[in-house]
Amino acid sequence: MKLHIGGKESRDGWKLLNIQRGPDVDFVGDISNLARFGAASIDEIYASHVLEHVPQGSVDPTLAGIHRVLKPGGRFLVSVPDMDVLCRTFIDPALTLPVRFHVMRMMFGGQVDPDDFHCFGWNFEFMQDFLRRAGFGEVRKVEDFGLFNDASSFRPYGYPISLNVIAVK
Repeated sequence: MKLHIGGKESRDGWKLLNIQRGPDVDFVGDISNLARFGAASIDEIYASHVLEHVPQGSVDPTLAGIHRVLKPGGRFLVSVPDMDVLCRTFIDPALTLPVRFHVMRMMFGGQVDPDDFHCFGWNFEFMQDFLRRAGFGEVRKVEDFGLFNDASSFRPYGYPISLNVIAVK
């Protein structure tokens, strides 16, 4: 099985887990609780702009849960707002106030509903450290996954704002 956490877009071969119900959502739930899935039962997990919603104190157990459900050799494809890119963008004096406000919302969440708050600012060093602590071996950045039409390839100002990482169990 391949699990798309936070997804809304149906795609052959993928099951959708989302915190909110939807017409194509297979499982309603949260990235932090994958207890319904057996150990080593999932080939691949994809999560775009979901992990930043996990509170800092819950990151380690969340990543351990992802590692637990992946089969040996399974891949975790994760995309988050890249704090390094967003910080450099935010302090650019040439930006207009509306653009800086938009960048600030990418950092902290749009905050349009109770689930749209960011609790963690990720960069590659943090991501690599947390994934290795969870037991992942190979951890590498990629430019794009090319799987779904989502924020992993979002380029609002001509450059990507997402950190895209593949971690292999």
